[in-house]
Amino acid sequence: MLEHQLLLVIVLFFLMALLYLFSQRLKISYPIFLVIGGLGISFLPHMPRFNVNPDLVFTIFLPPLLFEAAWLSSWRELWQWRRPILLLGFGLVLATSAATAYFSVMIIPGFTLAMGFLLGGIISPPDAVAATSVLKGMHVPRRGLTTLEGESLVNDAASLTVFRFALAAIITGKFVVHDALVAFSILSVMGVAVGLAIAHVLYLILKYWAKDSSITTPMTLIAPYLMYMGAEAMEWSGVLAVVSGGLFLSSRAPDFLRYNTRIQTHEVWSTLSFLLNGFVFILIGLELPVIINSLEGYSIKDAISYAALISVMVIVIRIVLVYLAVYIPRWTSRKIREREKRPGIKLPFIIGWAGMRGVVSLASALAIPLTLPSGAGFPHRNIILFITFAVILATLVFQGLTLPLFIKWLDVKEIDEHIPEGEQIESIRLELAKQVVTYLDANYAYEMEQYESISRLREQFTRSIAATENAVRAGDRKQLLTVRGLITKISLELITLRREQLQRIRLEQRYDEKVIRVLETNLDLEEARLSKA
Repeated sequence: MLEHQLLLVIVLFFLMALLYLFSQRLKISYPIFLVIGGLGISFLPHMPRFNVNPDLVFTIFLPPLLFEAAWLSSWRELWQWRRPILLLGFGLVLATSAATAYFSVMIIPGFTLAMGFLLGGIISPPDAVAATSVLKGMHVPRRGLTTLEGESLVNDAASLTVFRFALAAIITGKFVVHDALVAFSILSVMGVAVGLAIAHVLYLILKYWAKDSSITTPMTLIAPYLMYMGAEAMEWSGVLAVVSGGLFLSSRAPDFLRYNTRIQTHEVWSTLSFLLNGFVFILIGLELPVIINSLEGYSIKDAISYAALISVMVIVIRIVLVYLAVYIPRWTSRKIREREKRPGIKLPFIIGWAGMRGVVSLASALAIPLTLPSGAGFPHRNIILFITFAVILATLVFQGLTLPLFIKWLDVKEIDEHIPEGEQIESIRLELAKQVVTYLDANYAYEMEQYESISRLREQFTRSIAATENAVRAGDRKQLLTVRGLITKISLELITLRREQLQRIRLEQRYDEKVIRVLETNLDLEEARLSKA
C-alpha cells in the first residue's frame, strides 16, 4: 500500500514539473496552471480519488511556506508600511468574514450566522504565493508589493482564528465576543513570543556552534516546524510564531551564514518551496471530483449559484475595503497626509484585485470535522467545501489571469521616491570599489610595486570607478548599464567556452576528477554572480 502511494506522489511531482514547464512557455503563473492541470488530471479515466488530510497541509506544508515568505521579506519595509499591512492582514480578514457570514445566511437556506463566519474565515485570506507568482516580473510600486507581502504574513493567523472560534461556536452552541477577543489577543501575542524565543535559541546555535553548511541548512529547515508545533502545542498561534521567528532569523542571517552556506540554503529553500507549493496547488485541482461527489442535499445548479454569488461578493468587498483602508486613515489624520504621498486610485485597485485564494483556504475547509460530538453529521459541510473550491478557482484563475492585463492597462507609476535597482547596484559597486582601492593603497602599496598581478587588481577597480563617475557626470547612466550588460553577456559566453573545454579535458582523463570538479564549481559561482549582476 505504501509503495503505491509513494509511486502516486512521484507521478504527481513529475506531472507538476511538466505543467510548470508548460506554464513557463505560455507565460502563465504556475499556481494557476497547476490548479487547471489538476482539474484536467482528475477527470482522466481510472484516476484515483484524493482526500487531502488537512493536518498534512497545516503541519507539513504551511510552516516552511510561511517561513520562506518571512525570510525573504524586508523588516524595514514591513515596519514602514505596518499600518496598511495590519489593516489588510487583520481588519480586512475580519470584515470579509463578517460580510460573508451575513451574505451567506441571506442566500443559503438553513445557514446560521456561525456557519457563515466559518465560511468567511475559510475564504477570507488571500494566498501569498499566487499573488507574488503572478506579479513576478510586473511593474508594481514598491508600496504595493510590500503591502501584499506583509498582508500575506499575518492574514492567515486572523483567518484561522475566525475559523477556530466559529467552529467552536457551532460545536458547543456558545459564542461570546469578549472571550473571543481576549483569546485572540493572547494566542497572537504568545504565538509571537514563542516564535521569537525559539528563533533566539536557534540563532545562538547557528552563530556559535553550527559552522558547517551541512548542518546550517538543515537547521533552517527544522526551524519553522519547531516554531509552529511549539506554539500550536500550547494552543497559541503557530502562524505568527513562524512569521516572527522567520523575520528575526532573516534579519540576523549575516551573523551565521557564509557565502557557501547562503548559496546552498537559498537553492535548497527555492527547490523545497516550489515542490510544496506546486504539490498543494495541483492537489486543489484534484480535489474537485471528491467535493462534487459529496454534494448530497444540494443540486449542482444551486451549489454553483451560491458559489458564484459569494465569489463575486468576496472579490468586490475586498476592492471596496482596500480603498477604505487606504483612504480613511488619510482623511482622519493630517500627519499621514503629510508623511505619505497620495496613493491614487490605481494602486489600491491592483492590491484589491490581487486577492487570490489558495492553500490555507483549502486546508481550513478540509479541516471541518465530518460529524458533531453528538454523532450527527456536520451541517452544510459539503456546500462549504464546494463554495471554498469555487472561490479559490474563481479568484486564482480569473483574477490571476486578468491581473497582468490590469497592471499593463493602468500603468501604475512609482508613488514614493524609489531609486531604480540598476542605479542602486551601480552606486553600491562604486562605493565598494572605492573602499577596495583605499584598502589596497593602505595595506599593499609595496606588494603592488613588486608584483604586476596585484597592481592589476587595483587598476581593475580604478577603471570601474572612473567609468561610473564619468557616466554620472555625463548624465548617461543608461550607456553605463548597456556596457555593463555587454560585459556580462561576453563573460557568460566565455564561461560557456571554458565549460566546453573542461568537458574535453575530462574526456581525455589527464587530470583527477576531483580537480575538474573544483574548477567546475568555480565556474558555477562565477556564473551565479554574473547572472544576478
